[in-house]
Amino acid sequence: MDAVAVVAEDLRRRFGATEVSFLIVDLTGKAVARLTTVPGAEGGREAERIPMFGSVYEQVIRTQRLFQEATGQGLRVIVPVTNRGDAIGLLEVLLPVSPGDDVLDEVGEAAHILAYVVIANGRFTDLYTWGKRSRPPTLAAEIQYQLLPPSLSCEAAQFTLCGSLEPSEDLSGDTFDYALDRDTLHVSVTDPMGHDINSALAATVLVGALRGARRAGVGLAEQAHLADQALAEHGRGHATGQLLRINLHTGRAQLVNAGHPWPLRVRDGTAEAITCEVDHPFGLAVSAPQPYRVQDLDLRSGDRLLMVTDGMLERHGETVDLLALLKRTQDLHPREAALTLTSAVRDAAGGRLADDATVMCLDWHGPQETLRHVSSGADTEQASASRTKR
Repeated sequence: MDAVAVVAEDLRRRFGATEVSFLIVDLTGKAVARLTTVPGAEGGREAERIPMFGSVYEQVIRTQRLFQEATGQGLRVIVPVTNRGDAIGLLEVLLPVSPGDDVLDEVGEAAHILAYVVIANGRFTDLYTWGKRSRPPTLAAEIQYQLLPPSLSCEAAQFTLCGSLEPSEDLSGDTFDYALDRDTLHVSVTDPMGHDINSALAATVLVGALRGARRAGVGLAEQAHLADQALAEHGRGHATGQLLRINLHTGRAQLVNAGHPWPLRVRDGTAEAITCEVDHPFGLAVSAPQPYRVQDLDLRSGDRLLMVTDGMLERHGETVDLLALLKRTQDLHPREAALTLTSAVRDAAGGRLADDATVMCLDWHGPQETLRHVSSGADTEQASASRTKR
């Protein structure tokens, strides 16, 4: 917390702030934790956990806009701490007098800086990871969380995306991943067989093989082939998966489907499944395996694409009209839409999922775009134009 304390001290010195705190978003996306360091507490840590539903914190996270209200102690200001669409948390400040717009802009800039501070310091401390967790994870859960990308959301000129994972009671090893290169966006969703530690270990082999192949620069078909071989050779059963690659300059999208549910799409207000060829799951390599097919995917500016695991469609997922919900949430940011979709399945299961429910939500703006679409939030210079007053 030392780096956060430095930001807090700067705000106190410059603007006379009497209270400054950093609230980090829980992994569930449904709560925030106010982090403090308390000598003598177990591990030297303590966190006040606050449910976001219906709170002003949910409002700021959802809208990504500064909030202010007058209190008996001064002006309460809450600003999103966000980097490239990744809603890390909130900066809450109590100012002694009503400040001018220039001061509010400075507080927004401090939140922008704080986002980079948290990201950089996260390499050296477990504090922020600890703060994101409402309870200690099992070994399988610890492995599964480490396989997810460091940021669940990403914004660029051509696209906005976010992934969401609602874990089952026994964890089924679902993962999603993405990487942004200079010319290409890579996205994957995978779902190993089994539960608990076995599925977590299978996911480790699978994600490691896919990342290694991707980073080596091989094509989609070879990435799938190497993942297939890795699972088979290490006796980790099989897994379904979907690999997507989009050329950011041309908009050409290509897909490999390894026994996985079809992707879904919203285009011009219509939600539908995208039918595609389905090849064998990873891990079923035989002496003369059929090569994985790389298929062109029709992707147009304005499309919303959804990649899901079978936990979104089967068991309790069957009771959720996913296409209708996808259509109803089409105007939400992918971060909010992804959480709404997975939460709907969890709620249908009474909070006890039998299978992981995972989505990766992608908005495609088009290759013609050259500037990132940001209308609000801590990482835009126009935050002062997007204030909510109360």
